[in-house]
Amino acid sequence: MHRPSVPEDLDLPERLWARAATLAVVAAAVDDGDEFSRGRHGLECWNGGGAYWWRLKLYEDGRALLCGQDSDGSYTHSKNRQIDFLAGGPDWLPWEKLRHDAQGNLFGFVYWWQDGSWARAPYPEGMRDDGLEMALSWAGTGEDAVGRIIDDLVARTETEVDPAAGVRAFIAAAEARTVGEADIAALLAAVCDQDSWYAVRPEAALAFAVQLGLTAGDRGGVPVAS
Repeated sequence: MHRPSVPEDLDLPERLWARAATLAVVAAAVDDGDEFSRGRHGLECWNGGGAYWWRLKLYEDGRALLCGQDSDGSYTHSKNRQIDFLAGGPDWLPWEKLRHDAQGNLFGFVYWWQDGSWARAPYPEGMRDDGLEMALSWAGTGEDAVGRIIDDLVARTETEVDPAAGVRAFIAAAEARTVGEADIAALLAAVCDQDSWYAVRPEAALAFAVQLGLTAGDRGGVPVAS
C-alpha cells in the first residue's frame, strides 16, 4: 500500500468482508487476542493489546464503510489535532456514530465505498501514514493481501493439512456466502494446532459465521442501512 494509503489500495468490499469474517470466525473458535463483534454498525475488531481497531460495514445497496486506527501507524494529527476524516463524506454515512468516534479521537482512517470506488477525506501535505497498512495489511488488492491474512492465521500453528489452501478455500466460501459445517471444520483444521492446550470451539465459529451472513441463503452480514 501507499504511505499514506490511497483509496485505490483497497480491494472490493465483498472481498474485504470475506477476509475480515474469516479472521472473526477463527477468533470465535480460539482465543487469539482480537475481540470481534457484529452489530448495527458492522463487524468490529479490537486488538486485545490496544494496538489497533477497525470496523467494516456493508450495505444492501452496495455501499460500504471502513474505519479504524493503528496506535503506532496512524500519524493523523496536525499540530496536536486530529484531521477531519469526515470532510467530504456522503450524506448516507452514519454521521452520529462517526462524529462520536471522532470526538473520542478514535480515527486513523475512514474510507467509504459508493458508485464502484473507495474514497476518503483529503490528507494534509506531509502526513506520514494513516495506519491502514499496519492495522489491515490484508485489505489490499491481489494475492499478496490474501497472503497476509494466511500468514496471520497460520504463523503459530503446525497442522497436517496445507494451511494456505484451507484459508483460501474458506475465504472463497465466505465471499460466495456458502459456508457450512464442513468449511468451518476444514478452516479450523488448517489453522488450529489440534494437539495444543487451547480449546477449539467449532460450534461457536459456525454460530458467528451465521451471524455474519456467510452461510448459504443468508445475507445477515449485510445489514440494511439505518
